[in-house]
Amino acid sequence: MKRSIIIFSAVLAACSTSNNMMKPPKAKKEKKVLEIHGDTRVDNYFWMRLTDEQKEAETPDAQTQDVLDYLNAENAYREEVMRPTEGLQKELYDEIVGRIKQDDQSVPVTMNGYSYYNRFEKGQDYPLICRKPATGGDEEIMLNGPVLAKDYEYFAVGSQTVSENNELLAYSIDTVSRRQYTIHVKNLKTGEVLSDEIPNTTGGITWANDNKTFFYTKKDPVTLRSFRIYRHVLGTSSDDDVLVYEEKDETFSCSVYKTKSKKYLMIVSYQTLSTEYRFLDASNPEGEWAIVQPRERNLEYSVDHFGDHFYIVTNYNAKNFRLMKTRVSAPGKDNWKEEIAHREDVFLEKIDVFKNHLVMTERKNGLIQLRVIKWADGDEHYIEFRDPAYTAYTFANPEFETTNLRYGYTSLTTPYTTYDYEMNSRTQKIRKRQEVLGGKFDPNNYTSERIFVTARDGAKVPVSIVYRKGFEKNGNAPLLLYAYGSYGYSIDASFSSVRLSLLDRGFAFAIAHIRGGQEMGRDWYENGKMLTKKNTFYDFIDCAKHLVTENYTSSKHLYAQGGSAGGLLMGAVINMEPSLWNGVIAAVPFVDVVSTMLDESIPLTTGEFDEWGNPKDEEYYHYIKSYSPYDNIEKKHYPNVLITTGYWDSQVQYWEPAKWIAKLREYKTDDNILILDCNMDVGHGGASGRFKRYRENAMEYTFLLHLENSQE
Repeated sequence: MKRSIIIFSAVLAACSTSNNMMKPPKAKKEKKVLEIHGDTRVDNYFWMRLTDEQKEAETPDAQTQDVLDYLNAENAYREEVMRPTEGLQKELYDEIVGRIKQDDQSVPVTMNGYSYYNRFEKGQDYPLICRKPATGGDEEIMLNGPVLAKDYEYFAVGSQTVSENNELLAYSIDTVSRRQYTIHVKNLKTGEVLSDEIPNTTGGITWANDNKTFFYTKKDPVTLRSFRIYRHVLGTSSDDDVLVYEEKDETFSCSVYKTKSKKYLMIVSYQTLSTEYRFLDASNPEGEWAIVQPRERNLEYSVDHFGDHFYIVTNYNAKNFRLMKTRVSAPGKDNWKEEIAHREDVFLEKIDVFKNHLVMTERKNGLIQLRVIKWADGDEHYIEFRDPAYTAYTFANPEFETTNLRYGYTSLTTPYTTYDYEMNSRTQKIRKRQEVLGGKFDPNNYTSERIFVTARDGAKVPVSIVYRKGFEKNGNAPLLLYAYGSYGYSIDASFSSVRLSLLDRGFAFAIAHIRGGQEMGRDWYENGKMLTKKNTFYDFIDCAKHLVTENYTSSKHLYAQGGSAGGLLMGAVINMEPSLWNGVIAAVPFVDVVSTMLDESIPLTTGEFDEWGNPKDEEYYHYIKSYSPYDNIEKKHYPNVLITTGYWDSQVQYWEPAKWIAKLREYKTDDNILILDCNMDVGHGGASGRFKRYRENAMEYTFLLHLENSQE
């Protein structure tokens, strides 16, 4: 190991000086002047942006060829820099894959007389999607993933939905990685794939109760906004499908689903600050849709059905949300009656409705709680969890008339575990615990902590930490700090068998539960977006400094990682505190914030004005510009950085990280590593398939390990 480290360090030092080594790519510059609000920005790499038509053309035009040449040059340079580490990358990949049970199977989910499950065969990247009669019988392979995927570099099944008579399977497939799914229908009795085929959908499919009609959502072909819902009847052309709803407000998207009671179809229109629901009897698919409650700014609600009532989780006069009840015949908010009151210290995330029980997913002091209530007498209790930091979640509960709750549990030291919980007797059974093969994993060898860090404005930020026993808090140990911090999305502590490859080599791993997420309630989100977005970055920096002060690590041994909006976080913190980190991994990073939010033709832009602000408003323009990573690059030293992206990414387009690395290279005054991994076959989620993604993990971990060990 030591010898390979020395070789790697020597190669890295030589990359910028030796004539025998490949030099870093130098992107051409074409001056582009961007003016708004009397302010001028100059973007020398604006030329890297291609349209979808250019990317999809059989013969690339001159601009496209220039972009491809540049991306390929970056990939070649990364390969050259990382070539001395190929042995360790293979070692890590084999180690990671070696922990995975290859012939694995999910816990069956019983629904409408059948048990549904996925199973993998050894060596296969994609599962067999199967079912059996719940009373016993032969397995039926509904979709054969390995066969369907064999001709594609990228393959993903969006959803699979079976008709109420159990005879028809509607499913969707994406083979480009832009989350544009094509819907197909299979006759499960004959095995025939029907001629019904619908492209450019979100992938979701909702059957009516007549076993011949389903509803789906189309995407805008340019912005990819989910904006139209259609009704399709089997055996007809998709050109004849009936448009049942169009969301004309460009800041909203929409989707369709069926209530668990199977009584109603629901259309939901949603954006950051507002929702609106419509409903229709699922047995009358050609009927008229009725509105639950017309949209209002800052009014959010979700709808479940039970008996003659809708149950509504809402922020109506309740910042942390509360539970309301209203008759189906009078669904507007003037008729809502409170069932569970608002609480200042508890955030209500969601509910699961059963015939005899209500299950509430709540968040208190940053941790998930599952609360079980009997409809008959209001008797209630909480399911107990013991780890200092963990994730608990309900899932796969399609049956209405059951007293069994399925939930999942994991912590930084506990592999993913599926429980069946009997709500009357309060007893539970483990149905499956993730197997960690290789014979080396013992949860008792690892320690997890949960601490609170006081941020610069006094906010108490939770941090979840895990390390292998024997870890010494002497400032000399490596630590990888991860965070996201946007959209109110909470990052809870969970297990990763992949992460063991770092922990077993001396790393600690920490999650900073920073503002912009919703871990500590709605205020936690509100104080980390729009004109308070910088709190997200300050929290992350303050958590890092606290870990250094408390001798978990030091700046020489501190690493940071984030993806997408978390990649924005990475870009911001290396501008603000470049000397705090030895290395940073920025995955699919959203770093060109001003230009992207000014361009309403880009997917996601219009729907996110209430997350970041609309820079056409001068106040928001200047605030966004003050932290946008691409716009704040300066001539100074930056840490070692690995950037990843996908050429077909529809959420954070490839040109953002491509422009960012080009400008970083132009400005930085150090000899630290700066490399880009652009996967030319995939989009935002990275490689498809069960094992391909682990090659990316192995590369990222190799990057961290060699940076760390090269200091010895």
